[in-house]
Amino acid sequence: MKISASDVRIGNLIEHQGKLWRVLKKEHVKPGKGGAFVQLELKESNAGTKLNERFRSEDKIEKARVEPRQMQYLYPDGGDYVFMDLESYEQIHLGSDVLVSQEGFLLPNEEVQINFYNEQPIGVELPATVALEVAETETVVKGQTAAGSGKPAVLETGLRVVVPTFVSVGDRIRINTETGEYIERADR
Repeated sequence: MKISASDVRIGNLIEHQGKLWRVLKKEHVKPGKGGAFVQLELKESNAGTKLNERFRSEDKIEKARVEPRQMQYLYPDGGDYVFMDLESYEQIHLGSDVLVSQEGFLLPNEEVQINFYNEQPIGVELPATVALEVAETETVVKGQTAAGSGKPAVLETGLRVVVPTFVSVGDRIRINTETGEYIERADR
């Protein structure tokens, strides 16, 4: 299935140069002159080699044919993460190499889509946003002027983000899973 380069998401698998690649990083660039383009950092699934590739926004990229399965994240187990298939109740262990820095967005009992390629789990597709609770952040002194655009915070999963100064410990906030940035406060 062909998709435009601007629709590619982190964690997607694409077929490029006759090989299977996982998207590690994505940057959308709009230069002053010329057309916009997407810079992708790719990792080959077999050899583990990395490649930085630039695509025009309108370029079509072949998304790998994978079998998606809805699974539920259960718990961390050492360096692995345990997921359960919602249809067969079979449990699988995935290492952090498959999750590609997505561990900070996983909450127990959260449903995610895990993609299988030739019956092997090869990637996790998270929802576009997740709501997480703030576990630690600095307190703001009343009347203090905002020197920057925010303050650091640690979320319940250990993920570190920058949040606005009005966010405090115990607040639930919505985070963009692609960029790792604060979006808004989430309802309880």
